[in-house]
Amino acid sequence: MKSIDKAVLDGYNNGAERGRLRTDLGLIEFERTKELLMQYLPKPPAVIYDIGGGYGEYSWWLASLGYAVHLFDLSETNISMSRELADEYPGTNLAAAEICDARAVSRPSESADAVLLMGPLYHIVEKEERLLAIRESFRLLKRGGLLFSAAITPYATLLWAISVFGTKNRLLEEEPFIKMVERELSDGEHIRPESGSYRGIGRSHFHSASELKAELELSGFYDTKVHGVVGGAWIAPDIDTLWKDPVSREALMKTVRLLDLREDISGMSTHLLAVSRKTG
Repeated sequence: MKSIDKAVLDGYNNGAERGRLRTDLGLIEFERTKELLMQYLPKPPAVIYDIGGGYGEYSWWLASLGYAVHLFDLSETNISMSRELADEYPGTNLAAAEICDARAVSRPSESADAVLLMGPLYHIVEKEERLLAIRESFRLLKRGGLLFSAAITPYATLLWAISVFGTKNRLLEEEPFIKMVERELSDGEHIRPESGSYRGIGRSHFHSASELKAELELSGFYDTKVHGVVGGAWIAPDIDTLWKDPVSREALMKTVRLLDLREDISGMSTHLLAVSRKTG
């Protein structure tokens, strides 16, 4: 198996994931993903493997609802940080929290009711290696089990740069940045430039909705629905302040639901979530 980009893993081991879902567009991503999980998941105490689950925001929340959740992540820091969330969910425990590569998970075949693969696919840049991770999830799932796969869209970096242009940075004026996003739009390959001021994530692969669906179906999954997790709501100014007002918060979420399955605008959502089923 080919290794994950060192810059990516170093970022996670330096705690980059802490608090990501608790501010700005992360608030929308977390809320909408939870809604979708509740829409599709079987009832507790179903067994869930959260593979590449960061430091466990989804794992601890699902465990508090009565699910048997196993958290796996490649970053030692993320697994260590997951213990911090225990205080937010008194009386709740994870079934496991282990350092693990998504392409080789030490659990028996057909042992999970659902698998969350909501991180690894955009950090595994070789297609055959991504298929290994998807097929490993297929192996782990019971017949009829559900896979939730997250992806970043090829438009995400450029749209973000446009939304903050002139207020937080001037990346659109930098040739190395523009060449980077041209490559993303061409084939989904995200390669951070060696020059310029961009400091985003390291080597990654960004999926279109159709590419994500094709890779899942190539690995044996069917009945895939690809949701635009944050729709266009992420471009609203000052999401943190809006989120504190229940009326404003619901207004934003309503727009996300409206655009959720619209294939003609799915690329506007920075994140996608595919829900697939293992053949029964």
